[in-house]
Order: sequence, then structure tokens, then C-alpha cells
Amino acid sequence: MEKHIYALYELADQAPRVFGVKTGTRLDNMFYVYEQDESGRIMKRTLGGIPYQSIMNLVGSPDTGKSLFAMQFALYQASLNYKIVILTTETPAKFLYNSIKERSLVLGKNFDEISRNIYIVDVSEDDKLRTSPHAILELMKNAIETSGATISLVDSITGLYEHNELDARKVVRRFYNFLKSKKQTGFLISQKRRSQESSTVEAAGGLGVAHIVDGSIVLDKKLVSTKYEETIYGVSLGSVIRTIRIDGCRLAGHEQSTHILKINDAGVVDIGEELSLHIKKNRERAML
Repeated sequence: MEKHIYALYELADQAPRVFGVKTGTRLDNMFYVYEQDESGRIMKRTLGGIPYQSIMNLVGSPDTGKSLFAMQFALYQASLNYKIVILTTETPAKFLYNSIKERSLVLGKNFDEISRNIYIVDVSEDDKLRTSPHAILELMKNAIETSGATISLVDSITGLYEHNELDARKVVRRFYNFLKSKKQTGFLISQKRRSQESSTVEAAGGLGVAHIVDGSIVLDKKLVSTKYEETIYGVSLGSVIRTIRIDGCRLAGHEQSTHILKINDAGVVDIGEELSLHIKKNRERAML
């Protein structure tokens, strides 16, 4: 019979190691834990990545950088010879091939090496399959076990309940439990809900979905449309400012500030300074 009650000490051997899985961006410095050193002092230690075996909700409206960020993470890990499984519900696999090849080029990664470490589960063109979580999880189980993958991405989880948002929590819970059982680290990419403010975790995945996963990372964007915004953001009218914020994490502490999200012309993603500091600098510059 499966055990459901534990004395806390019994879990010592089951608890995963606490360390970071690198994304290759400044996000790696934004998660931390507290530990005791040999002298008994309590020390704050930066994880150096997203928490190991965490399943994070990556939330944002279109063109905020969700897929670019997740794909860059996947390529960075694949370049370190880790195996990755990507479930695509939106872009057919044959188009992902060209996209990943180009991403590898601009990131300076070896595509031949990367192509042997990334496995695609494609349900984007099968409407019937996308409504069957059980069948999809069987495909993912096969891909993970065959490849030996330790990292999984779902782009997007919203695509599995886009016509029935009432099923959102049920679908997310099944995928979360499955990925946990397979000891995966990864992202569930969620699309913004129109009825919600884009900067909140409720903006995607149905009410309460953010409470299922281990943490949420919210991406947002703003079109600069006034002279005042031009001044405080330091960019010309018509430009887009993108931001990123960690909105809670059960497995580690984290920075709580909103940061600038930088995406260059080649689509390379990184995280800049805090938004508040960015605005302060531009205000001071405008007063000179």
C-alpha cells in the first residue's frame, strides 16, 4: 500500500539536493537559500540557477519572450550535454528544427551536439491528441525514459485546455505530478488570459494554477506611448519595454523586484537592472 503519512526525519534520504540548474542568464543569481556554515553562522547562498527538480510556470502575453527564454535555457543545458524533452502544442516539430538551429548559431552553440540532446514530442497538429492528457503523458514518459532526460519544457501548457479553461487546474496538476515523478526540472509556458492584468500570475492558466507549480516567473511588456514614458524608460516613442519578475517559489528564496528583460536583434535573452533603478536613472538624467 502506498504510504501517505511520514515522520519528518523519514524524508531525509528522499529530499532532493538543493542547487540551481543554470539558465545562462542573470536569473541564475536571483534564487537563493540559507545555510549554516561550519562556524554556525547562517549564510545566504545563491543557487546559480532555477531550483533543481522545480517545475516553474512561465507566464506572459504574446511577444513577451516566454518561448525565447525557455528555448535559450534548453539550448544552454543541451550544450552541457544534458538531455531535454520539449512538448510542443503550438509549433510543429519541423519548424522547431529551423528555429533551434538558428538559436544555436546566434548563441554560439554546436548545433550537431544540441540536436542529439533535444527530443521533441509534437502534438501541435493533432487536435484529438491535444485533448488527451493521458496519451500525451505516455508519449512524454517514453521520450524521457528513452533519452534519459532530466529537463522538460511544455510550450504551451495552455494549448492543452485552450477550449476548456475549466480543466486548467486538472491538466496542470497531472503534468506537474508526472514531471515530479520523473524528477524533471523545467518550465510550463502559459499564455495570458485576456480578462486578467498581464503582470499577474492569474493572467494565464486558469484561476489557481499558479498554486500548483513550484513557482511562477511573469513576463510582461509595455508599449511606450507618451512623452512621460519616453523619459522614464529612456527609449523612443513606439518602443517596447519588457520586464520579468519571479512571482513566488516554494523551493527557494528569490529576488522580488521587477527587472528589465533584454532581447537583442538576434533574439538573445538576458535580464537587466531592476525596473525601479532603471526609471530612477532616467529621471535623474532628464533633470540634468
